[in-house]
Amino acid sequence: MLTLHHLNDSRSQRILWLLEELVAPYELKRYQRDAATRLAPPELAAVHPLGKSPAITDGDLTLMESGAIVDYILRRYGRDSTLRPTEGTLEFEAYQEWLHYAEGSAMLPLMLQLYVGRLKDAAAPLQPRIDSEIANHLGFVEGALEGRQFFVGDSLTGADIMMSFVAEVAGSFGRLGPYPDLTAWIGRMHARPAFRRSVEKGGAYRLG
Repeated sequence: MLTLHHLNDSRSQRILWLLEELVAPYELKRYQRDAATRLAPPELAAVHPLGKSPAITDGDLTLMESGAIVDYILRRYGRDSTLRPTEGTLEFEAYQEWLHYAEGSAMLPLMLQLYVGRLKDAAAPLQPRIDSEIANHLGFVEGALEGRQFFVGDSLTGADIMMSFVAEVAGSFGRLGPYPDLTAWIGRMHARPAFRRSVEKGGAYRLG
């Protein structure tokens, strides 16, 4: 059976949400961040050498990286689901782009903000460029959601699940104000019964 190694307040929340959307069989193993350092516990290194979450184990397979996990779960357990568009279609290519964009491009300036924010005045020279890049990416995402309920097609896909963490982190920095479509979208995602179940099972979900 697939096991999700779930760290509180992390990207693994969206994997838990995906499994709840699919109503797929899985085992949940929870890990807690160190209260002082906010780092993952050393037990995660026994799952994967990097000691990061999300990670899944499924038989002989151990897999990390959110996009790879989402893709694997949907290919393995979601073949009859609309969460993964049909290969060979334009919707599938758009889905693939969002799947990789979420971590490949969108998260970089947000993670820079997370780290330089701890430097206070020492980060001042970097802040204008970081602010510009965050605005650039959030503006792009806002435009993609204009007039749409989901990132791809007319129903939830893995693209929405991957992009949720981007919106959540941006919200934790107070950056969603200028982006009403993105704000409304993440509100709809959080209102989904499967997302609410994932929070109940994975523990309180608070970023920032």
